[in-house]
Amino acid sequence: MTSQTTVDKAPQVPESPAAAPSKGLRGHPWLTLFSVAIGVMMVALDGTIVAIANPAIKQDLGATFADVQWITNGYFLALAVALITAGKLGDRFGHRQTFLIGVIGFAAASGAIGLSHSISLVVTFRVLQGLFGALLMPAALGLLRATFPAEKLNMAIGIWGMVIGASTAGGPILGGVLVEHVSWQSVFFINVPVGVVALVIGAVILRDHRAENAPKSFDILGILLLSAAMFCLVWAIIKAPAWGWGDGLTWLFIAVSVACFVLFAFWETKVKEPLVPLGLFRSVPLSAGVVLMVLMAIAFLGGLFFVTFYLQNVHGMSPIDAGLHLLPLTGMMIVGSPLAGVVITKLGPRIPLAGGMVLTAAAMFGMSTLETGTSSLTMSIWFALLGLGLAPVMVGATEVIVGNAPMELSGVAGGLQQAAMQIGGSLGTAVLGAVMASKVTSDLPGNWTEAGLPPLTPAQEAQAAEAVQGGVAPVAPGTPAEVAAKITSVAHDTFMSGMGLACLVAAAVATVAVFVALLTKRGVNADASGGGVHI
Repeated sequence: MTSQTTVDKAPQVPESPAAAPSKGLRGHPWLTLFSVAIGVMMVALDGTIVAIANPAIKQDLGATFADVQWITNGYFLALAVALITAGKLGDRFGHRQTFLIGVIGFAAASGAIGLSHSISLVVTFRVLQGLFGALLMPAALGLLRATFPAEKLNMAIGIWGMVIGASTAGGPILGGVLVEHVSWQSVFFINVPVGVVALVIGAVILRDHRAENAPKSFDILGILLLSAAMFCLVWAIIKAPAWGWGDGLTWLFIAVSVACFVLFAFWETKVKEPLVPLGLFRSVPLSAGVVLMVLMAIAFLGGLFFVTFYLQNVHGMSPIDAGLHLLPLTGMMIVGSPLAGVVITKLGPRIPLAGGMVLTAAAMFGMSTLETGTSSLTMSIWFALLGLGLAPVMVGATEVIVGNAPMELSGVAGGLQQAAMQIGGSLGTAVLGAVMASKVTSDLPGNWTEAGLPPLTPAQEAQAAEAVQGGVAPVAPGTPAEVAAKITSVAHDTFMSGMGLACLVAAAVATVAVFVALLTKRGVNADASGGGVHI
């Protein structure tokens, strides 16, 4: 038995690599993978399933564009801030307990969202949903590392990554079916029965494992500083279009964010048990893997936010039709993920990851050329290319980050990998949202005047810009058909110019990620010889 990484807290099962699988259901490696996959699927699915419901939520609750952004940002931000702390909790109190508590809380918060009748409550419970979701992700990876023998761990992590990728991509389709045939609330209610299944199976199958050198204290100040830094940064980006990029309040929040990041980095070098041991980042491949995840999520999740509005409000598709039009993206991610796993195993992660980001950049550039009358075939080509590009990044990132971390810090590294994706998703929605808002605000007055439409007051212009950012034509009731047609044309053309610029920015981010991917490599802890894991 090796005890470097985990200490088995279930004395009724002998601590023997050969004995554990033969002692029944509890602790069985592949059943453990199945169990944690249900919980991980639920969290990953909720990252994108809500995107297809955003237009319906906006209309039903009378929300603003910024409110809708916070439905996504609140979830991603809570996940991003809490993931590393949650990993520490799992190390300290046991990954099994942390996972099961996360399942219960996530399902309960989901049900509460479905019962909410105001946008403020939706956002509040989305934040709680993200916090409980954060307990699931690193705990799942910790359970896999503790349960699988080293020679099978890569395969388990590959399947784990594939579940995340497929769930992330499948969200819009499931969301479309639920929104159209049931309600937007059902997007959240569905997590309740799934959570019950995950809880029952987890209680029966999962076996408690804890790190021998588990932390005895928590870096409270580090948690507060990192949370404040991230909140101020995203808040400034979201509010900048309304306040103005040159406004002192915008730069005040940015300055506070930078100061908190600097203080966080300084404090982490002084505290005995830091939230994020900065020594991890001495590894260039690990650092590159974290940056790559952030950049990938900015391009993918930020771009996906606008595509749903484009399909539903510009093309006039129903939610289910919009989800089906994203099927090429979903399908290529599901098909591409296992293929990417095979290629990464043979060639290492560098070439597949760089190639994946090249395809992602090309797809985002292609999406920047979409127009109001673009055919479904053309859209499908770009969506399929995007899915094919994202697959190797989704599958390979865990190996790069966790494999290049010391074995005793693998839990923290797993938290970093997931936190990077959630931070990227939050920043992607915020940054590309700011790009969209600025472009619409800049172009709408000129386009409106050129169409010969009646002039707008400043207040009317602000309201019109708000509607156009979501692809909606600000046509007042009783407007003559000819005027309404002009307003619709102006609104959609202006939306497309904003979306086109946002996709170009996403393409530029993906291009930078290509060069970052070239710095990655397979870590020694990802090899079968890594040791330190027992079942």
